[in-house]
Amino acid sequence: MDEALIRSLTPGVLGVLVRRGADFAAAEDAVQEALIEALRGWRTDPPRDPKGWLVTVAWRKFLDATRADSARRRREDLLDQEPAPGPAAGVDDTLQLYFLCAHPSLTPSSAVALTLRAIGGLTTRQIAQAYLVPEATMAQRISRAKRTVAGVRFDQPGDVATVLRVLYLVFNEGYSGDVDLAAEAIRLTWQLAAVIDHPEVAGLLALMLLHHARRAGRIAPDGSLVPLAEQDRRRWDTALIAEGIAILQAALARDRLGEFQAQAAIAALHADAPTAEETDWVQIVEWYDELVRLTGSPVARLNRAVAVGEADGARAGLAALAEVDGALPRYTAVSAYLHERDGDPVTAARLYAEAAHKASNLAERAHLTRQAARLNARREP
Repeated sequence: MDEALIRSLTPGVLGVLVRRGADFAAAEDAVQEALIEALRGWRTDPPRDPKGWLVTVAWRKFLDATRADSARRRREDLLDQEPAPGPAAGVDDTLQLYFLCAHPSLTPSSAVALTLRAIGGLTTRQIAQAYLVPEATMAQRISRAKRTVAGVRFDQPGDVATVLRVLYLVFNEGYSGDVDLAAEAIRLTWQLAAVIDHPEVAGLLALMLLHHARRAGRIAPDGSLVPLAEQDRRRWDTALIAEGIAILQAALARDRLGEFQAQAAIAALHADAPTAEETDWVQIVEWYDELVRLTGSPVARLNRAVAVGEADGARAGLAALAEVDGALPRYTAVSAYLHERDGDPVTAARLYAEAAHKASNLAERAHLTRQAARLNARREP
């Protein structure tokens, strides 16, 4: 049984049910029930037409639920319209489903959960485990999201930028439990790229591949974070880097620059440098200038200050940092790093300790605490 195949068919099957008249929430529930049956039965008896099998079973599940719910009498005209089993229609509704799951009326967390459930084909339990929340909490989140989009017309145009932001949120969650969300985000972005020809889709895919290629070097054997400059680049996936750069170059050649292409260009310059010392920081600053121009993002300005500090010296980096909102996450950590580079270990140690207190996860907190301890140890007699 190919679980990846089953999950890849999910959006197409869901789209068929919605096109036949099922509302999104009921259709999604029916598809999930069909997926459970597939996981149970395909191991010993795989169908010749997997998508057709899923459509048939999901549609029957939907009709069963409709018959059992007397409050849904408006769907009675659908009860006698069950299509005969056979090959599934060739219409691909994947793109519309991406737009629906990333509807602007949804909160980012709800959009991510609904995308993983409806398009990714993950169970509520898998999503809950990945986000380290109780299954009941995640079930409520998904139910609210489905109710929110229940009245949205399936053929309404969607916003590609919103879809890409949702997928990037999935990617940045990393991995935990039995679901690797970074890999899942890459799979979904590949899927999106297959149905929409857009340079920013390619840019996001390239960005994910380039970041993912460095994954093995980010964590030390003891579980601690390894800063980019200290990573063993021999552990990076060079094939994935080459693939990401090729996708990025093709997107940039279309001369429709967007924020994800700019971010991918920065990631490519890091990935392409044989050593940290050989990083082209001047060009990275130029790409950050483009990114700030495109987005006005405070986070981009913060990262630009780091790049300026590498390209033009720590004093210049601190000057750039002074123009950034000090309330931003990681601001204090960046300030600590630049003060250390500027030869002020006392201030740097204090700021590292302060940044550790503000850190949002244990790995980052431990790393910043070690940095503060390292500088304080140098001052001890």
